[in-house]
Amino acid sequence: MSDKVLTIGAATFDDFEGVFFTFQAIRLANLERLESLDLVVIDNNPTSAEGMATADFCDKANIRYFPEPTKRTTAIRDRIFREALAPWAMSIDPHVLFEPVTIPRLLAFLELESEESKDILHGPMLYDYLGDETPATHMEPVWRDNMFGTWGHDEKGKDPAAEQFEIPMHGLGLFACRVDAWPGFSPLFRGFGGEEGYIHEKIRAQGGKAYCLPFLRWVHRFQRPRGINYPLNIAERVHNYCIGWLETDQDPQEVLDHFATTHPGLDAKGILEKAQALATLYENDPEAAIDQIHPPEIKLAETQAAEIVPFKKPEKMETWHDTDINFGAPLELEILNRKLRISKASISWAIR
Repeated sequence: MSDKVLTIGAATFDDFEGVFFTFQAIRLANLERLESLDLVVIDNNPTSAEGMATADFCDKANIRYFPEPTKRTTAIRDRIFREALAPWAMSIDPHVLFEPVTIPRLLAFLELESEESKDILHGPMLYDYLGDETPATHMEPVWRDNMFGTWGHDEKGKDPAAEQFEIPMHGLGLFACRVDAWPGFSPLFRGFGGEEGYIHEKIRAQGGKAYCLPFLRWVHRFQRPRGINYPLNIAERVHNYCIGWLETDQDPQEVLDHFATTHPGLDAKGILEKAQALATLYENDPEAAIDQIHPPEIKLAETQAAEIVPFKKPEKMETWHDTDINFGAPLELEILNRKLRISKASISWAIR
């Protein structure tokens, strides 16, 4: 029997700095209670330089590291729950920070929670300037800017000592659930996006509720000055919304209506028809349907790559290519009307 109370996990794609600072902040603020925490990283691009640095850091920091190269999707957050050693798991983005008192308060809260809980737990997201304004306590279930869900603000979320309150949905930069009650994301999801709202409907379908815990305050890094490394494909997002709406018995026409206004040239109807066919296939042959989303030959190749590329600590300067040039004939240089004759010379350099 594990003595862990809470698994804290993050799925990452080329965000070593985010992983480093998020988990080091958690560890530094909770040195006396690390034995109660199970820390996990799921890496969606483990063979990149960022991925290999992340693996090395996790090894040093006693964070359990799992490469996941075969499915490029945010739905890999399911693996946090599959690998959890604690009865509760909290998924966070790998660029989230907490107040020093947050994790101990959460541990105390979970110790008193029912073992029958089927709820999903969220907390208020503070804005960067950390002012007195009302934080984002939830999301309103409306469409805007290619997404389902807009930030909502409940005054009850301003007081960390306030009681928990029910919410319709929230962003998935942070959420917690009992491991044995986690309903999971659809294995038919592809790429990134489309999970908000959908997962909350699945929670409610199994008898749970979505709550905001006012003390569970967090900040999220949104800015990416060097760009986003993972692929963002609007067709994949529409696909995920269609799959999610079909699974939760919602009318996918609202998905088509929204994207008809934001992307009128996109064949959203065709995406829906393919999603419907895929969902039907999944009911009869789940493995065949999943193979259409993540072809087995690609999964095999990426898995082999992840296995055969070991982590190698970089030197101060990493040499990629060496070149030698030899001058076979004498070389003459004229500098300030003076001639310099070099009878034999060679030049070597390395691109570093």
